[in-house]
Amino acid sequence: MALSKLKLMNPRVDVFMKKTTEWHDEYAALRELALGTGLTEDLKWMHPCYTLNDKNVFLLHAFKGYIAIFFHKGAIMKDPNGILIQQTENVQAGRQIRFATLQDIVKSKKVIKAYLAEAIAIEEAGLQVPMKKPMPVELPKDIAAAMKKIPGMTVAFKKLTPSCQREYLLYFDGAKKAETRVSRVEKYAPRILSGKRMNG
Repeated sequence: MALSKLKLMNPRVDVFMKKTTEWHDEYAALRELALGTGLTEDLKWMHPCYTLNDKNVFLLHAFKGYIAIFFHKGAIMKDPNGILIQQTENVQAGRQIRFATLQDIVKSKKVIKAYLAEAIAIEEAGLQVPMKKPMPVELPKDIAAAMKKIPGMTVAFKKLTPSCQREYLLYFDGAKKAETRVSRVEKYAPRILSGKRMNG
């Protein structure tokens, strides 16, 4: 990796990479492309995130069947290749490009770079995604049950703004194992009870 990219590497993401067993090579390939943009690398929602002037542009995250680049303002990207995916109907601004294998990433490098460049241009221009009135966040049953066990947490969570709620939910729901999901809820209970954002 070039020296300029090494300078951009965030130690917290280095730790994330060392701990990652699933999708490790795919994360490494996407990280190299991300670092090539010159954006600031950070770790948010426990995932590598790339920012411009403290504004989130995109992050990398993996699920059971795929790894993805999540564009925070993907809804207003042009998407000439028709590859941007709306994760759920409640996600208004963000869109994903999904990959099932390392080979998918390797053969798509040119396209990925073009999409990263457009996402950066959108942020540089200060463009905003037109938002509908936020829909109430629906909690998965296991996460809702974990919150109910902590006095006052369900009420405190509902008092957070929809965007704050989604930040937490993205992280809680990202864990595959039920016990990990519960432990994440317990870990962030003090912040939620204090009315604080997950990253802030």
